[in-house]
Amino acid sequence: MDTYNIPRLPLSYDLETKAVLKQLNLANKKLAELKGVALTIPNESILISTLTLQEAKDSSEVENIVTTQDELYKADLELRDSIIKAAEKEVMNYRKALISGYEQVKKNHILSLNTIKEVQSALENNNAGFRKVPGTSLKNNRGEVVYTPPQHGADIESYMANLELFINEHERSDLDPLVKMAIIHHQFESIHPFYDGNGRTGRIVIILYLVLTGLLDLPILYLSRYITHNKGEYYRLIQDIRDHDGDNFDQWERWVLYILKGIEETATQTISLVKGISALMSDYKVKLRNEFGRLYKHELINNLFFHPYTKIEYVMRDMMVSKNTAISYLNRIVDMGLLEKMRIGRPNIYINTPLVNLLMKAGAHPIE
Repeated sequence: MDTYNIPRLPLSYDLETKAVLKQLNLANKKLAELKGVALTIPNESILISTLTLQEAKDSSEVENIVTTQDELYKADLELRDSIIKAAEKEVMNYRKALISGYEQVKKNHILSLNTIKEVQSALENNNAGFRKVPGTSLKNNRGEVVYTPPQHGADIESYMANLELFINEHERSDLDPLVKMAIIHHQFESIHPFYDGNGRTGRIVIILYLVLTGLLDLPILYLSRYITHNKGEYYRLIQDIRDHDGDNFDQWERWVLYILKGIEETATQTISLVKGISALMSDYKVKLRNEFGRLYKHELINNLFFHPYTKIEYVMRDMMVSKNTAISYLNRIVDMGLLEKMRIGRPNIYINTPLVNLLMKAGAHPIE
C-alpha cells in the first residue's frame, strides 16, 4: 500500500520482546566497548575527522552518490573547486553537516528540530525547511509509487513536533535508547519532512541520538555501511511496517532487530578500526621521537592522522613553523618511509599510506 497512518509516539505496544532484549544486550555491550576504546586516541578530533569522512562516504553511497577514498582525501585538501567533482562535494557537505550537528548536540544537550533543519540545510545547500507543497511520493526502481508521505505542511510540522518530544523527553518512554533510536529513524523516514536529503539527514539523526543519550561521546559509529551492504532488507523492513498499517507489531520487531544487529556489527568493526589507528599512532610516535628528538612536537603526529593526505600549509599552520621548516619535517618523514609524496597540480601532497590503507580496508570490508 502507498498510504500509512503514521502513529503518534510513543507506540502503544512494548517492543522489548525476548528476542529484542537479547540483541539489545549485545549491541549495548559493543557500544560501551567502542566508547572506551575511543579514549585510547589522545586527540578526539582525529577520530572525528577520519571516521566522519568514512560515514559521509558510506551514507552517500546509500543514495547512489559514489566516490572513492582517494578523491575524498584530495577534496579534503581544499584544492580548487574546479577539480572537485559533484559527488565529492556532496560527501564533504555530509561531513560538514554531521560535525555541525554533533557540536550543537554536545553544546545544547538537545536534538532539536532546528538542529535537524540545519543539518539538512548543510547537506543540500538550501533553506527550504520542511515540505509545504503537496506532490511528494516515493517510488521503486520501476517507477511505481510505493509510499506517499504526509502531504500538508501542518501535518508534517505536527508529526515532527511529536518526534522532537519523543527524542528529547526521556520520561515519555521507558524503552531502551537503542530501541527508541530504531523507532525514531523509521518515524523520520516515514514523515519524510524535507524535499531532499531525507535519507542522509535521517542517518545523521541516528548518530546524533547516540551522542545525545551518552551511548557514544564521539560521532564515530558509521551505521551507513551496514545499510549499504543490506540495502534491500533496509528498505523492505521500512516498507513492511507501512504495508501492515494497524497490525504491524511483528514488522516493528523485525525492524528493531535489524537496527540492533547493525549497531552490534558496525560497533565491532569500528572497535577494530580504532584499535588499528591507535596502534599505528603509537608506532609513528616512537619513530618520530627517535628521528626528531627535541624537535618532535605532538602537533606533528596529530597533523599526520587528522589529514591522511596532508600538505605543507597544514603543517605550517598546525606546528606554527615556517614553510622551509615544514618542508624539512615532511621530507624527512618521507625518507623514513612513513609518508609518500605525490604532486597534484603544482603543490606536493604527503600521504599517510598505512593510515589510508587501514581506512580503505575497513571501508571495503563487507558486513555479513
